[in-house]
Amino acid sequence: MTLNLSFKLLPILALALGIASLVAPRFLNVFVAIFLIVYALVGYGFIR
Repeated sequence: MTLNLSFKLLPILALALGIASLVAPRFLNVFVAIFLIVYALVGYGFIR
């Protein structure tokens, strides 16, 4: 059940980072890096 909650969180996180990158495109690399790190941690089960 927690796995489903994690995967529902990722699209929300992606949307938030997408909007933030539109507001501040200079920091796009930072937003993408944070998203990829969080995605990997959720994928490996370190974050539930």
